[in-house]
Amino acid sequence: MTADESELRELRASVREFLDSKSPEEAVRKLMESEPRFDPAVWSQAADQLRLPGLAIPEEYGGDGFGLVELGVVLEEMGRALFCAPFFATVLLAAQALLASGDRDACARFLPGIASGRTTATLAVAEDHGSWDPAMVSARAVPDGDGGWTVRGRKCFVIDGTTADLILVVARTVAGPTLFGVERDATGLAAEPMETLDATRAMARLTFDAVPATRVGAEGAGGRIMAKVLDIASVGLAAEQAGGARRCLEASADYARVRHQFGRPIGSFQAVKHKCADMLVQVELAEASSREAARLADEDSPDFPVAAAVAHACCSRAYMTAAMENIQVHGGIGFTWEHPAHLYFRRAKSSQLLFGGPAVYHERLLDRLGI
Repeated sequence: MTADESELRELRASVREFLDSKSPEEAVRKLMESEPRFDPAVWSQAADQLRLPGLAIPEEYGGDGFGLVELGVVLEEMGRALFCAPFFATVLLAAQALLASGDRDACARFLPGIASGRTTATLAVAEDHGSWDPAMVSARAVPDGDGGWTVRGRKCFVIDGTTADLILVVARTVAGPTLFGVERDATGLAAEPMETLDATRAMARLTFDAVPATRVGAEGAGGRIMAKVLDIASVGLAAEQAGGARRCLEASADYARVRHQFGRPIGSFQAVKHKCADMLVQVELAEASSREAARLADEDSPDFPVAAAVAHACCSRAYMTAAMENIQVHGGIGFTWEHPAHLYFRRAKSSQLLFGGPAVYHERLLDRLGI
């Protein structure tokens, strides 16, 4: 199912109105210091009123059957508002991993709950080294003798790892990296929050001590699954980054209009005008690259993997540029930790590093190009 331009505008307007009401700066700052790092009531409203968790989940599993284009609109608005919610981990990582696995039983078991907003989920791949490469995984899974599996090991930088109802874990078996599902209340599972640069995106360290698990997809298929998930998640992250970058540009332009020095708006000075112009170019390019990648994904184009890597690299750079220039345009007040510019700077940096940082995503681009 694909929405036309008017429907996309209506979707954007509805999501922005909701987030303006539910995710103002004061709400974000409050959630940054709370546990859990999201408001369950607001999450329920996002599911019940806007049906956001199920937007891109197939109709056969209780979703609305839309694609990455529509999901990109939602993520742009969430990035703009720094929305604290388990949306990215649940919808972009866990749900996409389930779909990529091709395991219809697992999809039928877990996706309806995700689509309704009743189940939150996450994907645990990275370990102490921070790499999302399945080949680097050392956590292991072995058969338990009764048709099931047990997982041992430790995972780090797991988004919403302390609150997710379902944890999809990439662990090594004799056949290679494999995807497993672990329930929140499983015996032997321990979760602790990680203190990171960006408190608006909760992360956790998970320890698995002979934790009962269910295999998802074929044994040894973890590498194939993760390649597809990272492409889709990179485009989703790019949309979120583009939304944040756009908000930084808006904040800079608004401040440049109202802040006066030497009897005139600072936006009339060449140095500030050039900063804002450079930001605009970066933001427009970011939006274009993320939206084009989403379109190619929905068309199942063979060019999608390259477009996904380009979008991730482009949007990471654009968001960092916009976040840093936003601080500069605001001058002295922009350098204070209490100013919202720093919330966006921290999100921009953490997003840039989320899937391995510039060195990794540039290598991913070269790999997708066959170089």
